[in-house]
Amino acid sequence: MTERLRFQRILGIWFFVGEAQQAIDLVTESGGLVVVPSGPGLSTLAKDAVYREALLGADLAIADSGFMVLLWNFLHRPWIVKLSGLKYLRKLVEQESFRQAGATFWVMPSRESADRAAKWLHEGGIAVDPANLYVAPFYNGRREDPVLVEAINRQRPRHVMMGVGGGVQEPLGFYLKQHLSYLPVIHCVGAAIGFLTGDQVHIPVWTDRLALGWLWRTISNPWRYFPRYWEARHLAGLIFRHGERLPS
Repeated sequence: MTERLRFQRILGIWFFVGEAQQAIDLVTESGGLVVVPSGPGLSTLAKDAVYREALLGADLAIADSGFMVLLWNFLHRPWIVKLSGLKYLRKLVEQESFRQAGATFWVMPSRESADRAAKWLHEGGIAVDPANLYVAPFYNGRREDPVLVEAINRQRPRHVMMGVGGGVQEPLGFYLKQHLSYLPVIHCVGAAIGFLTGDQVHIPVWTDRLALGWLWRTISNPWRYFPRYWEARHLAGLIFRHGERLPS
């Protein structure tokens, strides 16, 4: 008997509740947009219409925010479990179809990030053509990129890996879904790529399992990350007031 997949609606977004392999299987065949919203990102749902539209237009949303999961389980039933973007990515890179030549296209925030990704992929035995490593421009509020659309249409990878920052990658991923000539799997896993390639501080497995990745990052660079995670406090009020409903 096929196991029934479970989803939970939180702030108008249907979050997948299950294991990483189940999530991967769900989107690999048909393609689609996968988002991994952070706590700070979710706290902007009521005021960032473009970000909200992207999350609503996603084909799969992963409950990566430990703060959101904690708040939901404290205030509502049934309980849900966190599935981190890092755990999802670690499982994804094990897939044989992912490791094939030409299967992936990587959108990275800088040349240094792209070089680290190329080195990590090579060391892991994952084939990637240099033409499939794209250094994103500074979008400066823009959430569209016709040059990127053209590059992906030309290469036609099965998986598009979005390694740019949260708040940018989700609307950009949604833009790709609307404008590409075909539908790959667009994985908006952002910082999780950097955790593996060395572009960001390494997150130990036990830290990720205990949903303490945010704390690990904050300790590594408090001036950069504390203000960002402090903004996530607004998420508490949203979940308390709206629960399953989309904030207006």
